[in-house]
This record gives sequence, C-alpha cells and structure tokens, in this order.
Amino acid sequence: MSFAPALRSEWMKIRTVRSLVGSLCAVVLATVVFSALAALDPGGSDFDPLFTVFFGVVFGQIAAIAFGTTAVAAEFRGGALRLSLSAVPRRGHWFAAKATAVGLPAFAVGLVTGFASLSVGRAVLGSKADGPGWTEWIRGAVGCGVYLALMALFAAGLTALLRSGVAALGILIPFLLIVSFVVGNVSGGVADFLPDKAGQVALHRAWDGSLGPWTGLAVTALWAAAALLAGAWRLCRRDA
Repeated sequence: MSFAPALRSEWMKIRTVRSLVGSLCAVVLATVVFSALAALDPGGSDFDPLFTVFFGVVFGQIAAIAFGTTAVAAEFRGGALRLSLSAVPRRGHWFAAKATAVGLPAFAVGLVTGFASLSVGRAVLGSKADGPGWTEWIRGAVGCGVYLALMALFAAGLTALLRSGVAALGILIPFLLIVSFVVGNVSGGVADFLPDKAGQVALHRAWDGSLGPWTGLAVTALWAAAALLAGAWRLCRRDA
C-alpha cells in the first residue's frame, strides 16, 4: 500500500473514533474557556495581554496530548497493530502515515483554537488588549496552532516508544502540570529548552529567556521529532 491510501486509512480511524474527535473538540473548548476566564482577571504589573488571550493553551495542550496518545495507543490493544501492519507491511511507512494523520488535524484544530481564543480574549479584555500590534496577535494565533500540533505529535511519539497510552500520559501530564513549573523556578535558562516552555514563548509579547517565538517552537519541534524517531525505532525493533 502506498502512502496516500495508508494516510486515508489512518485518517478514517481517527475521524470515526468518538474519543479522538472528543479530544479535538476539548482542545478548542478548554483553550477558549480558560483564555476568557484569564482575560476577566488579567493580573497586575506583569500583565501580558498576548499571553492572557492565549492562556488557555496551558489546559488545551492536555487535550492535544490526550489526542496524540489515544490515536497511537489504540494500535497496541486487541491486535490492532497486526492488522494495520498486514495492510502496510513497511512499519516506518505506516508510522509516518499515522503521525501525519495525527499532526494535520491537530494543526487545523490548533489554528481554529488560536484564532477563536484571539477573538474571545480580545473581546473580554476590551481596551486592555490595545498594546500588541496585529503582527503579534497573528503570531500568537499561528503559534498556538503549531504548538498544539507539536505537543500532540510529541505525545504520539512517546506513546509509540512506550507502547502504552497510560504510561505516556502518566509521564506527560505530571511533567506539564508539576515538574515543568518546579524546574522552571530552580534551573534558570535550562528550563527554556523544555518542550512546553520553549513552545509557549510564541504566546508571549516579551520573554526574558534565550529563545525567541520561532526558535522556541523549533525547540519543541525537535522534541517532537526525537519522540517520533524513537517511537519509529521501537516499532521497527519489536514484534507487533
């Protein structure tokens, strides 16, 4: 089977599984709702209107990770992977189709999420949103879409490496909600290169770290690529 039919097959799996569609819907809902709530109480002297509008991505990324994890973890239950590989015997070929089927809808939903958060957040902030220019707002919305897609791919790669969705979520959720914040407070510039910290630079108007908006997303992309390569290696080295 060539790449295009393999991709269509993987996309069909994703759009027909309710939990995956629900995860994508949750990305939009969680991000927009928490962004609106943050805009209602924008904070004090360190107020950043750009990050306030996109603050909900801190919660939306959990749904994006759940999407990437669930999409891959389903293959390791009930012999599904054997059926997939019987149709696409080249494992690297199949995994590339799977990663594409995860990344493209995650990016599309991420863009919708970014621009929805931009519209709602600016409306709630009102006159307090006058600081950033439109180039910064658009950068934030596009950066939001790229970041959410990269986190979904990072989760997909880690799930393939561990061959378990529970294990992947057990690592990523505590890392994002606890470890990243603790490390960020004690390690200085090292924390700038964590996947979430680096990618979220694009959502800030000003950043004191060593990375810029696009270099930060590039660092997150390297994390995602490393996870996907590790997952592909594990897939090719172990029996289905």
